[in-house]
Amino acid sequence: MSRIDEVRKAMQDAMKAKDKDRKDALSMLLAALKNKAIDKRADLTPEEENEVVLKEIKQTKETLELTPADRTDIIEECKFRIRVLEEFAPHMMDEAEIRQVITAVLQELSIDAPTGKDKGRIMKVLMPRIKGQADGKLVNEVLASMMN
Repeated sequence: MSRIDEVRKAMQDAMKAKDKDRKDALSMLLAALKNKAIDKRADLTPEEENEVVLKEIKQTKETLELTPADRTDIIEECKFRIRVLEEFAPHMMDEAEIRQVITAVLQELSIDAPTGKDKGRIMKVLMPRIKGQADGKLVNEVLASMMN
């Protein structure tokens, strides 16, 4: 079952339950997935589906950050959308899992004590491995904490 089918089914369930807010959030996600498939002119791979979901979450978080504090209606709507979208997001690696991958990359590159000069080389090997599985900002923080 593709992600589009999963979202469509969840949207139908929300409509039956008369949950308008959930239906609207799912509708936006479904539209984004369909648009990506139309642009590609083929079915999406699971990685591409994950990419779309993560992009929607990121955009909603950016909207949340830019919203003035007195606009509680928009803030609540964004928080709700993020919760709904996260149901369809892939499992994200935590700090310990990221640290393990970084350690493996350091061994591969024969780097004992990483420094700022090594960061480019490390990231070049590291990012393709964890793309879509970990937040880039967290990866950067973990790597920085491991550097001398």
